[in-house]
Amino acid sequence: MPKGPKGQKRPGDVIGAAVLVAKIATGEAEENVKDDGKDPAAKALGAKGGKKRAKNLTPERRAEIARKAAESRWKK
Repeated sequence: MPKGPKGQKRPGDVIGAAVLVAKIATGEAEENVKDDGKDPAAKALGAKGGKKRAKNLTPERRAEIARKAAESRWKK
C-alpha cells in the first residue's frame, strides 16, 4: 500500500482514494495525520523570517545567490 508524505497509509488506486476522501468529508472515517512535533508558532516565525529576508535582499544579491545555486546544481 502506498504511503503519504508523512508515512500514512493511503489507497493505491484513484477510486479508493476518492472513497476515502468522501468518508473523511462525511465523518465516517477519521484522517490520520500525525503531528510533526514542531511548534506551530515556531513554524509561523520561520515563514515570516524567510519572507523578511527575501524582501531585504537586493536584486544583485538575489542574482548572486541564484547563480551560485545554479552552478552547484550543474556541477553534479
